[in-house]
Amino acid sequence: MLLSFILIASFLVSIALTWAYRLIALRANFLDFPVSRSAHARPVPVGGGVVIFTLFLVAVCFLFANDKLSMGQFMAFSASLLVAVVGFVDDIKALKIQWRIFPQLFASIWAVWWLGGIPEVNFYAFTVSQQWLLNFLGIISIVWLVNLYNFMDGIDGLAASELIFVNVMSSIFVINSTDSAFSILSLVSLGAALGFLVWNWSPAKIFMGDVGSGFIGFMLGVIAIISVQQQAMTVWTWLILLGVFVVDATLTLLRRFAAGEKWYQGHACHAYQKAAKRLNSHQKVTITIMLINILWLAPLAWLSVLYPKLGIVFTAAAIVPLIFIAISLEAGKEAKASPNSECVVE
Repeated sequence: MLLSFILIASFLVSIALTWAYRLIALRANFLDFPVSRSAHARPVPVGGGVVIFTLFLVAVCFLFANDKLSMGQFMAFSASLLVAVVGFVDDIKALKIQWRIFPQLFASIWAVWWLGGIPEVNFYAFTVSQQWLLNFLGIISIVWLVNLYNFMDGIDGLAASELIFVNVMSSIFVINSTDSAFSILSLVSLGAALGFLVWNWSPAKIFMGDVGSGFIGFMLGVIAIISVQQQAMTVWTWLILLGVFVVDATLTLLRRFAAGEKWYQGHACHAYQKAAKRLNSHQKVTITIMLINILWLAPLAWLSVLYPKLGIVFTAAAIVPLIFIAISLEAGKEAKASPNSECVVE
C-alpha cells in the first residue's frame, strides 16, 4: 500500500512540477533552439529533468534522515547534485568539454570511494577481484553512463521511457529484497519519469536537458553499484537492461572517434536518430526500443539474475543482435559529406 502511494504521489507531483517548470522556462527563455542536426523544428523549453532530480534527491534525504540509507550511500548520491548543476548550466549556456568531464569524474570518484569500492565481477571462466582495477572500471563506467544517457536523449520520450523500463525491472528484481530503500528510490524515479513523460512524449512540450540525462546516468551508476554490492543484481544485468543505450552510444562514439571527428560535440549519427529520420516519427522509434527492451532484454536480464555465473553469456546474447541492428542503421557514420566531417541531418 505504501509503495503504491509513493509511486502515485511521485507521478502526480512530477506532472505538476514539470508543468510549473515549463512555465518558468518559457518566461526565463530557457529554450532549446533548433539547429541543422536537431530533431525538432521549434524552440522547446529545456531543463525539465530538474524535476526528476529534485524528487529523487528529496527521497534520498528522507531515507537518510530515517536511517534507511547509510552514510556512504547518502554521500554517494549527494554527488549527483554536482552533476545536475553542471548539466543545468550546460543547458542554459553551453559549456566546454573540460567543464563537464572533470566535475563528472570527481563525482564518480567520490561515489565509488564512499560506497567502499566495486565488488568482484564474474566472467564465467574467471573472476576479476583486483580492487584497484574494479574501482577504476567503476569510475569510468559512471562517467560513461552520464554521457551515454546524454547522447541518447535526442528524440521525444526516449530517455524517460528507458528510465521507466529500467526502474520497473529493477523493482521486480529486488521485490523480495530486505532493502526497502532501494525499492522506494526505484518507485520515486519511476513515478517522476512517468510524470515527466506526460509532457515529453512526442511532440514534446519540454526537454529533459543535460540536467536530467546526466543526473539519470549518474544515479543509475550509483544504484547499480549498490545493487551489486547487495547481490540483488549483477553488472551483467545492468548491461543487459541498458543494452540499447550502451550499444548505440558506444558504437557511435567509437566510429566517430576513429573517423577523427569531435566525438564530444552534438550530432545526429546515432542509430535511433537515423531510425527516427527514416520513419519520420519519434513515437515509432521509442515504442520499438521499448518493445526490444520488454520482449528481448527483460527475459535475458531476468536469467542473469537467476544464473549470475552465466551473466556474461546472457549479456553477449543480448548485445550481439543490437550491434548488428546499430550497424545496419549506420550508427556513427556521416549522413552526408560536410566541410567539418560532422554527422548532420538533412
